[in-house]
Amino acid sequence: MRKRILLLFAIIFILLITACSSNSQPNKRFESFVDHWNDQSFSQMYDYMSANARDSFDQDAFTERFEKIYSDLAIDDLNVTFEPLSKSELKTAKKNGEIIITFHVEMTTVAGPTDFTYDATLLLEEQDKKNEWYIDWDEGFIFPELKNGGKVAVQEELPKRGEILDRNRMPLAMNDTVYEVGVIPEKFEHASDQAKERLAQLLNTNIDKINQTLQQDWVEPHLFVPLQKLTADNMTSLDELWTIDGVTNREVTGRIYPAGKAASHLIGYIGQVNAEELEDYKDKGYLPTDSIGKRGAELLFEDKLRGEKGLKVIVTNDENEQFTIAEQQVKNGENVELTIDINVQEKIYDAYNKEAGTAAAVHPETGETIALVSSPGFDPHDFVYMMNESTRADLENDPKQPLINRFTATYAPGSIFKPITGIIGLTNGTLDPNEGVTINGLTWGKEGWGNYQVRRVSTSHGPVDLDDALVRSDNIYFAMKAVNMGVDKYTEGLKSFGFEEDFPFIYPFRTSTISSTGTIENEVDLANTSYGQAQVEISSLHVALAYAPILNHGNMVKPTLLLSEEKGQVWKENLLSDEHATYLQDSLRRVVTNGTAKRANKENFAVSGKTGTAELKSAADSVGHENGWFVGYPTDSKDLIIALMVEHSEHIGTSSLAAATVADILEDIYTQEDVDEETVNEEQTEEN
Repeated sequence: MRKRILLLFAIIFILLITACSSNSQPNKRFESFVDHWNDQSFSQMYDYMSANARDSFDQDAFTERFEKIYSDLAIDDLNVTFEPLSKSELKTAKKNGEIIITFHVEMTTVAGPTDFTYDATLLLEEQDKKNEWYIDWDEGFIFPELKNGGKVAVQEELPKRGEILDRNRMPLAMNDTVYEVGVIPEKFEHASDQAKERLAQLLNTNIDKINQTLQQDWVEPHLFVPLQKLTADNMTSLDELWTIDGVTNREVTGRIYPAGKAASHLIGYIGQVNAEELEDYKDKGYLPTDSIGKRGAELLFEDKLRGEKGLKVIVTNDENEQFTIAEQQVKNGENVELTIDINVQEKIYDAYNKEAGTAAAVHPETGETIALVSSPGFDPHDFVYMMNESTRADLENDPKQPLINRFTATYAPGSIFKPITGIIGLTNGTLDPNEGVTINGLTWGKEGWGNYQVRRVSTSHGPVDLDDALVRSDNIYFAMKAVNMGVDKYTEGLKSFGFEEDFPFIYPFRTSTISSTGTIENEVDLANTSYGQAQVEISSLHVALAYAPILNHGNMVKPTLLLSEEKGQVWKENLLSDEHATYLQDSLRRVVTNGTAKRANKENFAVSGKTGTAELKSAADSVGHENGWFVGYPTDSKDLIIALMVEHSEHIGTSSLAAATVADILEDIYTQEDVDEETVNEEQTEEN
């Protein structure tokens, strides 16, 4: 009897365990399904499908459908959750062989976050001779709106790229109408082979590329197939296009650069993003079809200019009803306003007359950069619209190297460096401006220098003081003063002007250097550095700023490029006393009236400044070249400094050419300002 009782208890215990296992099975089954879903293990999810679901989708179709949608929508942060069923619900499920579990899905998509709640039906079915709970899956599990079929798509609304404006809100890079040239295939096929080849020539492409474009999957005989975008200027010169069968055009929005070559290095251009850029900016949502700033301000301010796409995840069901699953509002790019004056920029660029060189114009008190010029330039529209191998080869092989940005580079300054040497000596007390130095002949050297001697271009009549040395540009005077000063004091003085430190400018510039090692090795190098030779190098903008203390109470301002930047920030202070500044102003005026810059002397417009000729000679170049410099400003207003250099100008006037060029530019600028002011006054008088 006792054995029977024990056996009965054992049977009951086993039945209880079995019942509990059976009751908890739907929760565990669905939990496993959800785990695979959160891991995006779609093929494993298929193992949980009901017979009905398997009849609707085979495993490959099920997996591909899920993977494609999740990939296209860039699904991330997927989190599928559910509330397990209670014991009573499980008990009912066991009786009916069917149960509903409500689940919640959260995820981020390419268009932002979205979530939904949906019901899953679990069926107790026999599969492979085994009773188990299976999910009666339908496409509503992906998105409820897909329950009865449909398609998922992403709609884009492209942002308007911000424009780049000058200080007067004149456009430097703008969005405007361009023309997209294309063909209607069913008409174009009637064009002769010769006409098709001519089309390729006119569009700076080749017939193979045109054929590849026409063979795209979406192309149909009656549809317009775009081939090339052209600016209005291009269009007017390509009237021949419209004589070819099937060729037509439509208006679209494109990027236009009104200043063209004059600001090409400063503003740059945009282009289609490449594979390397996609990798570099992979966290910023760029797609292979997007445009991106390639150089200049377009690249520098890409984040501001770009804006953010508007995106919608749209479900269209079989009844052609549309539902928005997720949406990111379009955010247009911001405009960027520069301190640049496009009129000054163009005047300086045009003055080069295709010669190579660089120039910078800056306000000595505010630090606002009014112009940054690199000549020759290139047409940015070529890179945006009509660049091909031939055009690129022409630019790359041009001996004047139009693709090189010269205004960010550093150069030997020649004699424009002498006022800097003078300021260093005046400030550290090693140079008395009124003390004359007796110099005999055209050369000078010291014992221990071997055969090396410093040479000057003219002899002096009596002792040479600072004024005379600046007016005649006397190399020997400055060499003597630097050698007397010594390497340590002179180097300290150069560093007080910002040499050997990062240039504090939003646009990347090369650091101005004392030498390749950052030090002056010997007295010969010290002497040569004093008048801008040896290995000292400086950019045109840094040169212009270095003259600012002469006009700005001894302070060198920090340069700015954005109108939003704080003006008048001091980069280096107390470089010069007001007394010595006045002295140098008088001397720089006499350089123009009586000295080496007489070609800058205007009858009705006073200019002050300093000339410089940098001699360039290497072991591989026995002839050598000369770069001509001039740094000048209007004597009366003193509110604009232009530092201008012309490369290899030994045959066209070197520093005297540079001086005349700057003087002409300044006169043109200020004469035009006077005319504009008179016009405004006249208009105001008429209104009154």
